Formats: sequence, C-alpha cells, structure tokens
Amino acid sequence: MGSRLLPLSFALAATLADTVGAHRLAAWLVLLAIPTGLAVICVAVGDRAWPRAVLGGTALVLLLTGSAVRHAAPLGAHVPALAVSAVLGAAILYVLPVLYWVLQPGYFEHFRSPERMAGIGRPASSA
Repeated sequence: MGSRLLPLSFALAATLADTVGAHRLAAWLVLLAIPTGLAVICVAVGDRAWPRAVLGGTALVLLLTGSAVRHAAPLGAHVPALAVSAVLGAAILYVLPVLYWVLQPGYFEHFRSPERMAGIGRPASSA
C-alpha cells in the first residue's frame, strides 16, 4: 500500500476518466487515491524522507480539495475546473521526485563508464 506510483496512477486514471466523460468513475478514482496518498506519506515519514513527505502531504491536500470540490458540485453539472486542476497538480507533485532522481548529475555516469564505452561497436561474443 506504500507504493508511490499507486496514487499517481489513480490520479492519472481519474483525469483520463474525466476526459472521456466518465465523471462518476473519476470521482471514485480520486477517492481511492486519498488513502494511497496517505500511505505514501506514512512510508516517507517512516523512512525520514522529509522532502518526499512534504510533497506527498501537499499532493494529498490537493487530492482532498479536488474530491471535496467535485462532490460539492450539483448533480448533472460540469466538473469544476478546480477539481480537475487539483488532481493534475497532485499528479505533478507525485512525479517531481522521479524527475529529480532521473535528472541528478550522477545518474548518467553509469551509461558513460569506461567499461561500457569500450564495449560499444564491438561484435557480440558467441556463447
């Protein structure tokens, strides 16, 4: 339950459901994203990963806001823009640690290691 990809998946699925017009399904997906977002925060606090806990907490507040605004809208009305924007904002906050991890300077050093570069252009050995 502590997977960081689970609330992101629910948020993106809710956005996709809103896009195709399945607003009821999107509301349920946002509701499912809330406990998984709380689990992400609990795991981050347990690991003492404070930046991830702060981002997860902010994303959870956005999910709660999006869910509250969505459920306060009159039946049959359009989905409020704030509800969709809040869920998209939460998805962006869940993606930020992944982008930081991928874009850190040492990440690409593995791909430029001398051992790896020496093997480029050589035919594969037959086994």
